[in-house]
Amino acid sequence: MKIRTIVELLNGKVACGEERLDEEYDYAFASDLMSDILTLGDNNPVIMTGLCTVQTIRTCEMGNLDVIIFVRKKKPTPEMIELAKDNDMVLIECDYSMFKTSGILYSNGMLPVY
Repeated sequence: MKIRTIVELLNGKVACGEERLDEEYDYAFASDLMSDILTLGDNNPVIMTGLCTVQTIRTCEMGNLDVIIFVRKKKPTPEMIELAKDNDMVLIECDYSMFKTSGILYSNGMLPVY
């Protein structure tokens, strides 16, 4: 699924990474536990989280994960956006709950990591 399609399905807003909207992703993972995110392996999933901190960006950087959807109306700070830009990440803001966000993506063909 293209990042552009993800943004459209979720009525989302791209906070950074607009130049990457035509890239394709097959997998998604939802968690507020950064320790879970570090165990994902090589699928490079889109991450859905309500944990909106600089640590989220740093954890995804360590795990080579580069697309983050912040659910529950969370908004990344300017510091988070700058760090994400430095790491060529895409940050998406979404007003939906993590449950609804996951359901929308799954029902439109996004695959779970496991």
